[in-house]
Amino acid sequence: MDHKRRSGLAAGLVLILLGALFLLVQFVPELQLMISWPLIIVGVAVFLLVIGLLTGEPGMAVPACVVGGIGGLLYWQNATGNWESWAYAWTLIPGFVGVGIILSGLFGGERRQAVRGGGWLILISLVLFAAFGSFFGALGLVGSYWPVLLIVLGLLILVRPWLRRR
Repeated sequence: MDHKRRSGLAAGLVLILLGALFLLVQFVPELQLMISWPLIIVGVAVFLLVIGLLTGEPGMAVPACVVGGIGGLLYWQNATGNWESWAYAWTLIPGFVGVGIILSGLFGGERRQAVRGGGWLILISLVLFAAFGSFFGALGLVGSYWPVLLIVLGLLILVRPWLRRR
């Protein structure tokens, strides 16, 4: 199947699924109460991933993971009321990009390079999350030693070129 037909197939399937969902919500109003607005954002991410898979564009996994990750964060914040966590939760976004790169590589055939690049982004994101979360007093992971995480991350980034295989 050529690219144009796959794109049309993806667009048609997305519209059918959206229409079915909205029709279902009209006939079963209780479902509307169950669907919170952050889940709509997660749903958009799922549709982005499906479109990417159906059209043969594995790179769509990156924006799908970013949108889905942010939707997941918003869902958690909406459920807990912990909106001030955005002060450090934004550091997870590079990790979402890393997950998208890994998925893109798995779908597109460039596994080794994608896992390496995506893995580094995930590691950087988690270190920054722990450092900023500890700095703002929300995470008791490392206490007042959070700057050590930044130093270790800086050292890893500095020695990374020498760790690569030639």
